[in-house]
Formats: sequence, C-alpha cells, structure tokens
Amino acid sequence: MLKDYSSFGPAYRNFKVKEEVYVPEPAAEFSADNPFTKMAAIRGELKDIQFDGSYTYLDKSLKFKTWHFLVYLALWIAAFPLNRIRYGLKIEGREKIRQNRKLFANGMMTVCNHVCRWDMICVLQAMRYRKAWIPMYAQPFRGKDGFLMKHIGGIAIPEERSGLRAFDQALDELHDQKQWIHIFPESCSWKYYSPLRPFKTGAFNMAYRYALPILPLVITFRPRTGWRKLFSKDEPLVTIHVGDPIIPNLDTPRKEEVARMRDLAHQSMLDMAGIVSNPWPSHID
Repeated sequence: MLKDYSSFGPAYRNFKVKEEVYVPEPAAEFSADNPFTKMAAIRGELKDIQFDGSYTYLDKSLKFKTWHFLVYLALWIAAFPLNRIRYGLKIEGREKIRQNRKLFANGMMTVCNHVCRWDMICVLQAMRYRKAWIPMYAQPFRGKDGFLMKHIGGIAIPEERSGLRAFDQALDELHDQKQWIHIFPESCSWKYYSPLRPFKTGAFNMAYRYALPILPLVITFRPRTGWRKLFSKDEPLVTIHVGDPIIPNLDTPRKEEVARMRDLAHQSMLDMAGIVSNPWPSHID
C-alpha cells in the first residue's frame, strides 16, 4: 500500500512512498515551480570577496592546512558523535564503499540530496570519515558560515568567467591527488523535503571529465522518539543510504553519457528512499 502526500502542498504533488517510509511535515513553503529556489538565508554580515580570477580556489597555505586539520579534528571529536546522538544518524549500505575500495582508489565522486544543515556531515560519516572536497555556491562564503565552509573542504564556484580557469585547475589538482569530491546536484538546500528534486549536470560532467565513479547517497527521515525528543520535538531523525557506484562509459559521447549517469543516479536514489511517485523529473532542461 502506498502513502500519498499531495495534501502537504503543491510541491508534494503526486508524491507517493512505500508504506514504511516516514515523511516529515513541510518545514517551509516550498516552490512547486522552481526546484532550485534558494531557501537558506546567508547568516551574518556579507564580506566583500570577489570570486573571479584573483580568488584562491584551492588554498595551499600553511594557515589553511592547519585550520583544515583542526576543523576535521573537531568533526571527529564532536560533530560526528553528536550527529549520532542528536539526529540518530543511521547508515545503510556502507559496506559498498569497502567492497568497491579498489574502484575508488583513484578518486570518487559522491552525490546526495540537500535536505538539512548537517547533510554534509552525514555524507562524510557514510564515506567512512574520508575527507572530501565540495564545490559550492560562492555567495554563502561571504557570510558567517564561510570560514567553516572553506575549511571543511568547500570550493567556491566562480561568479565571474575569469575565475573558471583557476577553478578548473584546482579540480585538476585534486583529481591528480586522487581526492574524493562531493556535489549536491539539487544545488540548494530544502530543509527536510522528502521528494527528490531535479539534478543539475555539473557533477556528472565532472565525473565524465575525470573518469570518476559516482556513488549516489540519499537521506531519508524517521520520526523522533524517546529521549531524543529532549533535543527537539519537531526535527526528524536521519538515515543515509549508500547506493551502488555508477561508472562512466567514456566510449559514449559526453552529453549522452552525462544524461545517462544523471538519470541513473536519480532513479537509484528514488529507489533507496522508497519513493514510488515523485513530483519532479530527473532534470529540467
């Protein structure tokens, strides 16, 4: 038997899930027309930073490396355990990373839905605490969270064409170092939104360019119960599911193969999330 959540509003039109799937009530009024509407406000006073050809997209300074180490140390000591305690993080399918470790030896790309403030921490925990580099919209780097975003591994996507070359060189270098890269293909965060939104193609173009396997992950929710209600009565608990890797076929023309990987990742994530009917297609041209 399927559960229908169209009553939650237009952004949940024709949204149906399997009986065992929990869907939290909407945390905001989501757009039914534009799935890329930015919902999260930028905190704090905005700094005057230009994301052009003069910006350092991959910082190699000792100062950055020190803070990068300290931020990850704080994640290990505080954030990772707190995520287990406060949000009841569960990881399903994590063994697939170990089973495919040889496939990931030269680098990997992960994709996940963007649905809560701690979703990147969930991804890192699912990846067995491996570091990752995350291309992100540049504007939030100007705000209060910019310091943490940068030192957790965030790489600002340039706002000026003059910055594209330096941005590409940074990613080339990370690929040469066999680093892992993460992208949220929905592009912006919709808090606790259960349907899967359309994907932008940036992650899949990058996977094709670097011949990187793509590992799809998806975050789902559980009702908050027991002693965890002491932290919050409204926020759901979180489960992250790890899918099977998608390997780019470089013998196929880029545009065709990018579309195949995008659609396959989207469908894989729908299946893991128990979504039978989704309001959005895999992409919007």
